[in-house]
Parts: sequence; structure tokens; C-alpha cells
Amino acid sequence: MFRRIGSTLSSLAKNWAMTQKVFPALPLEVAGFFILGALVVGAPLYFFLGWITALIAAIPAGLLAGTFWFSRRAMKAAYKQIEGQPGAAGAVVGSLRGGWNVTPGVAVTKQQDLITRVIGKPGVILIGEGSPTRVEALLATERKKTARWLPETPIYDMQVGTEAGQIPLMKLQRELSKLPRNLRGGEITEVRKRLDALGGAAGALPIPKGPMPTSARSVRRPR
Repeated sequence: MFRRIGSTLSSLAKNWAMTQKVFPALPLEVAGFFILGALVVGAPLYFFLGWITALIAAIPAGLLAGTFWFSRRAMKAAYKQIEGQPGAAGAVVGSLRGGWNVTPGVAVTKQQDLITRVIGKPGVILIGEGSPTRVEALLATERKKTARWLPETPIYDMQVGTEAGQIPLMKLQRELSKLPRNLRGGEITEVRKRLDALGGAAGALPIPKGPMPTSARSVRRPR
């Protein structure tokens, strides 16, 4: 029990330090939300039920508000740490629940533009990272190659990045959740096995390491 508590506190301290590097004013922000949450709940109770009841309710409310804001900042900081690194999209998808099968670097250029292949309930999703022009060509080639092996499977493609028409890394999970659910468990396994024969440049670029969050307009084309 004590080990678990120590591990939790250690993880919390690391996340706090990581987040504060990105948002130096984090202590003031969290303190502000704590005070705001405590006042919103405690002030009415003070006038109607007295200060003891107000204090008992205000402290948990303040902690909840401060924790909520810290979690939001921590998630944003985690994305910022890997944003722009080759394989960042694969790292984000790999951290999601839902049985996503991720193969990073199925196609790579010398400029480190790359395609990550994701297999899930929607079908096959090809996620490009890098220069929009070069990635568009990579996606087209990979889409044709995949379609030859899986002519009946829905194939989607999208670009992740900060340039016009690309999906910001933080919005990738939301874009994936918008895709229709076309495959079942056994069909996903069959698609994965068939695509394993494609090979590619998988493993040429590693998935970025570091803390990952646990919870726009897109360029996406279904076949």
C-alpha cells in the first residue's frame, strides 16, 4: 500500500515538473483555480449554513478545480514535448484505448517525412507527418499499395502537423473517433496479418518516448 502511494506521489511529482517546464506559471494557475472553486462552492454555504459547513465543502471543491486544471495542462505539455518529432502520431495512437494496431514508419523519406499505418475498427488509417507536399505523395503511394492487398477494406488517410490543412497532434484522437466503425475483432486480425506481409520501413524511426496523455479540419479520404 505504502509503495503504491509512494509510486503515485513520485509520478505526480514528475508530471508536475514536466508540466511546469512548459507552463512556468503553473503553481499560480492551480492556486487560482483552487481559490475560485472553493469560493464558488463555499461562499453560498457560508451565508446559509455557516463557516464550518462552507469550509468542509470548499476545500474538496477547490482541490477538484485545481486538479482539473493541472490535468489539462499536463496533457497539453505532454503533447508539446513530442510535437514535431518523427513518429509523434504513432506515439499518440499507441497510447489510446480501443485496440489500435500501430506500425510506424511504413514509408519514410530522407527528410524524415513518414507514414504511420494504423489498423482498427474503422479499417486502415494512414497518418502522414512532415511536409504536406511530400507527405501527400507518400500517402498516395502507400494507399495504392495497401488497396492492392485489401481491396474491400476501408482505407483513410490524414496528415498531422501544424501547417495549413493538417491536423494538430492534440486533435488526432478526436479525428480518429469520428471515423465509422467498419470492422469487427476477427476482421481486424485478418487485416493485420495480411498487411504484415507488406513489410516497409517500420522500425527505421522510433516512436518518441516520454509522458503521453491518456485521454479541426482534416485531410481524410475514404475509399
